Amino acid sequence: MTFDSTEHTANTLVDMYGTGFGGKATGRYRIARKLVCDLMGRRRLYAEDIQALARAVLERGFVLIDMESFFVVLSANAFVNYRRANRESIPDAPRPGVTENGSEAE
Repeated sequence: MTFDSTEHTANTLVDMYGTGFGGKATGRYRIARKLVCDLMGRRRLYAEDIQALARAVLERGFVLIDMESFFVVLSANAFVNYRRANRESIPDAPRPGVTENGSEAE
């Protein structure tokens, strides 16, 4: 069996979510890009590496956000209660079957 640094790093990031540090018992956190490079055993992270890591973290129920110099790890459940935007909430959104003057298209 070969060592998969992406899977190992995803597991580590998810485990850290439930670990106390920085004055908090658990929860969202940020981690420096350099530390993620170290976890993955790489000098650089390429777009493909970040995408693979984000997918692996998502498969575990978390979200990885790339903020350029650091990453943020959040629970995917954090977004469940967010309000939802629909077509009517977007100003000037085209509506299928309705012309620009608001009448029904034929």
